[in-house]
Amino acid sequence: MEWQPDEQGLQQVLQLLKDSQSPNTATQRAVQQKLEQLNQYPDFNNYLIFVLTRLKTEDEPTRSLSGLILKNNVKAHYQNFPPPVADFIKQECLNNIGDPSPLIRATIGILITTIASKGELQTWPELLPQLCNLLNSEDYNTCEGSFGALQKICEDSSELLDSDALNRPLNIMIPKFLQFFKHCSPKIRSHAIACVNQFIIGRAQALMDNIDTFIESLFALAADEDSEVRKNVCRALVMLLEVRIDRLIPHMHSIIQYMLQRTQDPDENVALEACEFWLTLAEQPICKEVLAGHLVQLIPILVNGMKYSEIDIILLKGDVEEDEAVPDSEQDIKPRFHKSRTVTLQHEGGGGEEGEDIDEDEDDDDDTLSDWNLRKCSAAALDVLANVFRDDLLPHLLPLLKGLLFHPDWVIKESGILVLGAIAEGCMQGMVPYLPELIPHLIQCLCDKKALVRSIACWTLSRYAHWVVSQPPDSHLKPLMTELLKRILDGNKRVQEAACSAFATLEEEACTELVPYLSFILDTLVFAFGKYQHKNLLILYDAIGTLADSVGHHLNQPEYIQKLMPPLIQKWNELKDEDKDLFPLLECLSSVATALQSGFLPYCEPVYQRCVTLVQKTLAQAMMYNQHPDQYEAPDKDFMIVALDLLSGLAEGLGGHVDQLVARSNIMTLLFQCMQDTMPEVRQSSFALLGDLTKACFPHVKPCIAEFMPILGTNLNPEFISVCNNATWAIGEISMQMGAEMQPYVGLVLSNLVEIINRPNTPKTLLENTAITIGRLGYVCPQEVAPMLPQFIRPWCTSLRNIRDNEEKDSAFRGICMMIGVNPGGVVQDFIFFCDAVASWVSPKDDLRDMFYKILHGFKDQVGEENWQQFSEQFPPLLKERLPHCCYPRWDTASGVSMGGLLGNSSSSVLLHCPDRGGEGRHWPAPLDTPPPSPVCLEGGGGGDLWIDADLNPTRSVKERQGQ
Repeated sequence: MEWQPDEQGLQQVLQLLKDSQSPNTATQRAVQQKLEQLNQYPDFNNYLIFVLTRLKTEDEPTRSLSGLILKNNVKAHYQNFPPPVADFIKQECLNNIGDPSPLIRATIGILITTIASKGELQTWPELLPQLCNLLNSEDYNTCEGSFGALQKICEDSSELLDSDALNRPLNIMIPKFLQFFKHCSPKIRSHAIACVNQFIIGRAQALMDNIDTFIESLFALAADEDSEVRKNVCRALVMLLEVRIDRLIPHMHSIIQYMLQRTQDPDENVALEACEFWLTLAEQPICKEVLAGHLVQLIPILVNGMKYSEIDIILLKGDVEEDEAVPDSEQDIKPRFHKSRTVTLQHEGGGGEEGEDIDEDEDDDDDTLSDWNLRKCSAAALDVLANVFRDDLLPHLLPLLKGLLFHPDWVIKESGILVLGAIAEGCMQGMVPYLPELIPHLIQCLCDKKALVRSIACWTLSRYAHWVVSQPPDSHLKPLMTELLKRILDGNKRVQEAACSAFATLEEEACTELVPYLSFILDTLVFAFGKYQHKNLLILYDAIGTLADSVGHHLNQPEYIQKLMPPLIQKWNELKDEDKDLFPLLECLSSVATALQSGFLPYCEPVYQRCVTLVQKTLAQAMMYNQHPDQYEAPDKDFMIVALDLLSGLAEGLGGHVDQLVARSNIMTLLFQCMQDTMPEVRQSSFALLGDLTKACFPHVKPCIAEFMPILGTNLNPEFISVCNNATWAIGEISMQMGAEMQPYVGLVLSNLVEIINRPNTPKTLLENTAITIGRLGYVCPQEVAPMLPQFIRPWCTSLRNIRDNEEKDSAFRGICMMIGVNPGGVVQDFIFFCDAVASWVSPKDDLRDMFYKILHGFKDQVGEENWQQFSEQFPPLLKERLPHCCYPRWDTASGVSMGGLLGNSSSSVLLHCPDRGGEGRHWPAPLDTPPPSPVCLEGGGGGDLWIDADLNPTRSVKERQGQ
């Protein structure tokens, strides 16, 4: 017997559905409770499907709402539905997919998809065949409803549809969909393309088998009068460009012409889909070749797309100039995620390495309009094309730019400033001649009466900050800084935000160039504390933290500390332990503590204690949640991560002064728990802190080493790059403190480290840290590590050849020299790599230089003159030139010649030694048989002074923080 509702029960359900549409919150709460009660009765879901599919006399919103409540029940409780209930719902859905109401058809489609996504595609074998069959119905509503459901299933279950688990239904579905590209209804044509589009990126075999038919069918629909169809055609071509460019190349000229038209489509959604084409094409190797001839048409179209539309201006409140007193609404504030500290070396050239997360806003110049729109897409496309074509883009742009930048209409002028910012990275070289004129104009735009012009000028100037800093400070840096600081105190919140972000970029570029202006900068930033609403306050913390990172210990002046610390500590005291605004404040304080060093001492105790409390609270909450997940909420571990990172900053900044704080707290016990947390970011920050505490107060760490080392060993897993990186670094720091006592632990870590250094595609930072740690282990326990030399010497040498001279490099190379002393045979096969690594030194300490000298000459003596000659002949010219710099002990003044020729007299160089300046030397390339040029300072006399400071390239281990 088919199920029938009880009339009284049906009326009760209908009343409930009516009540749930009431605006009264008390009524809604009562409805919610009633729904939870009714969910105890399985056939309640029968009533819901009955209202949706059978009660045609009811109004559509009530029927649809019934379906949506049922959908939520399916999501939450479907596995508890008795089979008769589940079967009734499925049958009703299929029987009513062609309901005359579009709203009811769409609701039934959503319900079918929800059931399918609960793993029911396998146990509902008639679903796909029936839906495909219904596509042939003469009744439009049935065809459209079935397609709507199929489109949702294709979106949700694309991988499953192309799998053996379902017997590959796509083999039937794709050819079927392609037939409907010619349907007379635009809605059906649009559904058909949208269904097929779901399988492009995954390269579904059934689609690849029909790829030519698909592309021909798309071309046939290119000029369709329906905007939704055109949008789906554009989307398909963009994805095909990514996965089957081979099939598009023969038609590329026509496709480009088509996309040029569509990027100007009167329907902005179509124009946006088409604009994505240029972004995707820019990533293809053929971009330059196929697009060069079309730039003359494309550039003006992209530039035109970069203007604010009228709707943008309304949404952005572009007519509101002063809004600084209006409190922020919480939904304006995007959720912030803390990025844990990663221990890295500062390398030549800086910047992000592969495998590091670089958080760049790029063209996200209108953050509050976070929706992707034509303006943003056009700007992003111009940016990537500037990186492809470089200065070849400028002949097409410069004639347009002049008209834009000085245009009386602010909307056009604003778009010109955005254009200038978008091309900054790619066309920098070609723009340099124009910058002396443009930068002052942009600085002037910072005072424009329109807030949206002022804010875009901030962003564009930040894109040219590198050039500004490379000029004499008075010419551009000083005026830019003066105006940007005024904008930080602007009356418009959007301008404040843009100015604060731009200033943070300027700080990163200028670094210590800002030291003379620190007082003025701090006055402004501190004044902003009292002025800013919630959202911009978070950006202000970032600007202060970046300033501390950029000027470092120069901030450690009583005058500056007096300005900066009171407002930071006031905010610190105002915020509760569970307030997420602590994240950016803790990050900021972490940078400030590291920079102020001993200057932070008066503030360190309460800050330290609170961090320890935050860690302790989070761990306790996590434990309660793990034991009773139904009674307790899961903690937000970001509180613990940020606190660990600030403790790291304190340890790094205060050094030995942190000793007393550690002694009076249970941080080592907490750290033991954090190091074993299930969340990788917690472990990452724990290992950074462990390394910093090892450097700052090792006596407190030492008693825990036996417990800590096995944990560090198990975290040498490159699947979690940053965790692995920090664990590796911490092991190296511990080795240097433990000395020979490290011996029992070498076996726990060495084989993992050797495996990591030999892995392909390991990020550069991890390779360098791994090489340094292996070297340090070898330095303290050469007998234990040296037998494995042949397994790591080559990647070890190539990893460390590009880093600057510093203490970590020094200890690692001493380790490798000691291991070669124990196991010289281990380096024979790869000796040229060792020579190359030695040659990377600019200024090794004398005793390290002696070690290099002994190894190289020992090797030369061992193999004999002739073999050595043949070996050294294969050195590249640069290696021949540099190697002697790094391994001659010193100039022998008694004889006037260097001590021993390594590469033959003609190509070698000598070291000039200057004892009266600290015993460091500088290399002077010169043939060995000629005396050094003068003026020169030699031991025992000489004329002038060729001294260059030993810390010409200072580096140290640093923590990478948010935004660095």
